[in-house]
Amino acid sequence: MNPRGYRSTRTSLFDGIEEGGIRATSYSSHEIDEQENDRAIDGLQDRVSILKRLSGDIHEEVETHNRMLDRMGNDMDASRGFLSGTVDKFKMVFETKSSRRMGTLVASFVALFLLVYYLTR
Repeated sequence: MNPRGYRSTRTSLFDGIEEGGIRATSYSSHEIDEQENDRAIDGLQDRVSILKRLSGDIHEEVETHNRMLDRMGNDMDASRGFLSGTVDKFKMVFETKSSRRMGTLVASFVALFLLVYYLTR
């Protein structure tokens, strides 16, 4: 081995680096990493705010649908009560013999009307 070649190779590796140069380079790379982390944090904050708004919109939509379903349930209950009353009235009408004749007459008129309607169509 040539001690002179070894020395020149070693000199070329550490050419221009002083005692504090390594620390300065390390510090600047640390600073660069901090800046990249800050940019990543900003990106995450943007994504989190988008997700927060999206979840708020979903919450509002769910609340709206729940209110609509509640109203529909109340309307169905009211309709069920109305229909139950109507069925009870029909039962009372068909219990008497003269009412059965009237019901048969009404049913035959409805059937005749539907037949004429489909024939003329």
